[in-house]
Amino acid sequence: MFPSRARRALRAGAVLAVAALTASACSVGSIGSGSDSSGSGTTTITYLTGNDQTNVAFQTALIDGFMKANPDIKINLETQPGGTEGDNLTKTKLSTGEMDDVFNYNDGSLFQALNPDNTLTPLGDQPWVSQLTDQFKATVSTSKGLYGAPLGSSQAGAVLYNKKVYSQLGLSVPKDWATLMSNSEKIKAAGKTAIIQTYGTDWTAQLFVLGDYGNVAAQQPDFATLYTENKVHYSDQPALQGFLNQQNAHQAGLFNKNYASATYDDGIKMLATGMGAQYPMLTGAVSALQANYPDDVNDIGVFPLPAQKASDTKLTVWQPNALYIPKTTTGAKLDAAKKFVAWVNGTEGCAVQSEKSPPSGPYVISSCKLPSDAPTLVKDLQPYFDSKDFVSALEFSSPIKGPSLPNITVQVGSGISTAAQGAKLYDEDVKKQAQQLGLPGWS
Repeated sequence: MFPSRARRALRAGAVLAVAALTASACSVGSIGSGSDSSGSGTTTITYLTGNDQTNVAFQTALIDGFMKANPDIKINLETQPGGTEGDNLTKTKLSTGEMDDVFNYNDGSLFQALNPDNTLTPLGDQPWVSQLTDQFKATVSTSKGLYGAPLGSSQAGAVLYNKKVYSQLGLSVPKDWATLMSNSEKIKAAGKTAIIQTYGTDWTAQLFVLGDYGNVAAQQPDFATLYTENKVHYSDQPALQGFLNQQNAHQAGLFNKNYASATYDDGIKMLATGMGAQYPMLTGAVSALQANYPDDVNDIGVFPLPAQKASDTKLTVWQPNALYIPKTTTGAKLDAAKKFVAWVNGTEGCAVQSEKSPPSGPYVISSCKLPSDAPTLVKDLQPYFDSKDFVSALEFSSPIKGPSLPNITVQVGSGISTAAQGAKLYDEDVKKQAQQLGLPGWS
């Protein structure tokens, strides 16, 4: 997958561009007494989320909106650190029966690690479930039930491109890798950087590999299962191709000259100003574009990292986090918690989400619509969702993601290692993590 450390290394990379992280766990608002009531006729519940300042502001807006619409329910917001520390705290609170009444957490493989059938309240009977995409349902479900509701939008790992540059050079969106390379040569000939790379921020180097997963799954639909069972590897095709693409782009001289030291912020600037034309990146970068280049943000579009064959090209999507209710929430508190989860994914809650946390991709529930003023690159993703022409990133299907991938992809993208060497190094890195997780077939 790509959490544990790595899922956040990529997902958090885009977030860190706009969010200042607080140093330690904190609590926002007064703490409830633990009883169902706080005052006559009022039910009080607690809601746990991450402690970065941008997230706290977003969650506070949701709570305020909900309490205004539901004056008989009070929600106290509590926070905890993210990363591995947050994972461990979440598991501990669930196992000891001390989890808050509602909590915000990852889905996919990290969700599965929570032992959801024993720790979480099933939500499959809730009315909003019918409005979820099948792909999101899969990330919050076990064979015994569905446990989570989405919070926020999706994002994609794809190629952000400058539409003005494409128009000036008469280029069309590539459907296969050969066309991307042809476009890139024309961009290079025009004196611009064809493919932006920013290894001064090492997590950004991973996109060639991780953003290619949709294409891998298109060719080998059971790849995630076989990968988790140690039966397929990145040193073999089709997974090797992502490393090969990065190697070939470097050898063709398509990167900016300062790729080794350039940072994520440098990459965003190059893309927005047209100094560079294409940037393999998460669409969460839209927040940085909006904040720093508001006059240029709608010049940026997005397309999937192309496969070798156009028929195999699929968009790779990162699903949003989810809201969960632990089994320890009961009685009036359970009713209030379910009401809050439903409100967040209803018309009013969706409006707050779009206003306070602008989407970086389509929503995964039909009750939430992209706002009419959403940036172009976000709107560009909607057709892939409408046609279901996308695949959830590997982290949502497999718990395995080695922590050294940023360093390995920097080496491949710099010509220090070949694609084959990098893939082999990554297979070794992954083996160590799988053994630490105690997965069968990796001894």
